[in-house]
Amino acid sequence: MSETAIREAVVTEHLRTLRLPGIAHEYPALARQARDGGWAYEEFLRCVLEAELRSRQERTAAHRLREAHFPDIKTLDQLDWKALQGISRPKLLELASCDYLSRAEDIILAGPIGTGKTHISIGLGVEAARRRFRVSFTRAAELVRTLLEARDERLLGRLHRKIERADLLIVDELGFVPFDRAGSELLFNLLSERYERRSTLITTNLAFSEWVQVFGDAKLTTALLDRLGHHSHILTTRGSSFRSRNRESGPTPPSQERKEARSTTIES
Repeated sequence: MSETAIREAVVTEHLRTLRLPGIAHEYPALARQARDGGWAYEEFLRCVLEAELRSRQERTAAHRLREAHFPDIKTLDQLDWKALQGISRPKLLELASCDYLSRAEDIILAGPIGTGKTHISIGLGVEAARRRFRVSFTRAAELVRTLLEARDERLLGRLHRKIERADLLIVDELGFVPFDRAGSELLFNLLSERYERRSTLITTNLAFSEWVQVFGDAKLTTALLDRLGHHSHILTTRGSSFRSRNRESGPTPPSQERKEARSTTIES
């Protein structure tokens, strides 16, 4: 084994012991570039440290994506911007910068079923996770069920502390299932605790005037809307369901194709 190979093996072992995988991966190539380019020692050190920093940032972002528990990974780049109605692209790109998280501002995405609300919410959550913010995704009905179970098991405080760590809590599909009094109060308390401390993103198919149908109490609903609406970005999607439009514009049935073919032959 050559002297250079021995040195690289020793360095690699030291990096493994020190848990510096980014440098371990980039070190051989950077060392060759430094030798060939006559780099100053300080320049070489900067490059290997930046390699480790990038590696750690990428690992943290990947971990944030996993712990968010998204049902699917959907990005804003995958949005059908032509089909999306009611929300401007500049506004979504502004929110994608995640500046609102540092101000603990909320987002409410309202609109008819199937108009892209869940996709947008996941896309914004993915952007936040990529920037190493803690994100937690849940359906509204699932969240309330979890809160009720934690209350019954006397673990509600622990659950609140766990959710409180999320920089962005995404509550999807508020309005699909009404809650009983206990569930409404538990959800109200959770969201109130996050008010002006952490950001919450809610998607709903209901107008604000209809939220009382879900919570079942006018005073509680008014108090919640007062908090959510104070520091929030309210976005409203419009139009018919993407899924319905895709079905309507789907492939022509074979029987219809044969009819059209016969008609074309006769006309010609």
